[in-house]
Amino acid sequence: MENPPQRRDSPTSHLRASDSNRDQVAALLGEALSTGQLSHEEYSERLDSLYQAKTVGELEVLTHDLQVERQRPAASPVSYAPSASTEPDNIIAVFGGADRRGRWRVRRQTKALAVFGGVRFDLTEAEFEAKEVEITINAIFGGAEIILPEGVEVRCQGVGVFGGYDVHNSPDVDPSAPVVVIKGLALFGGVSGRFRRRRDR
Repeated sequence: MENPPQRRDSPTSHLRASDSNRDQVAALLGEALSTGQLSHEEYSERLDSLYQAKTVGELEVLTHDLQVERQRPAASPVSYAPSASTEPDNIIAVFGGADRRGRWRVRRQTKALAVFGGVRFDLTEAEFEAKEVEITINAIFGGAEIILPEGVEVRCQGVGVFGGYDVHNSPDVDPSAPVVVIKGLALFGGVSGRFRRRRDR
């Protein structure tokens, strides 16, 4: 490669590269070609190296000498607070309500019961005990709302009987974010979910 860029290690250089990482670098190389920073030959050589790269560091070396606008890496969508505890978190709302929000700990298992009442879980500022957590919600003539940080993977396994579960996966899953498994029964009730961006700290 003519005038090959030199390697500079960053805190994320050792991480495995994802398809999203490669797409971002390919876009930057295309911009450099269009502005005359790279010749067609250099562009082709770097593009070949792009699809052979296995780590973020190998991708970074392909663009660090270019004058292109780089997106700042997004902050982690969640915080982790590992714990050896296996006790589930039990929440009950009967003819009333329960609300979890702010900086609270999401345990590996959370069990909620809403009978003629409602529960609300806001996970955007929460700390997760594990990479995969399970939230079981039984809503009987009641309801529940789950607010999730962008990037988490959601697996909804809830069942609706004269009711329903309206919880969908994130449009842009972050591999560093946890998996939230949602289970339970909505009997004459409903469980809904939506995503909200995590506030920068």
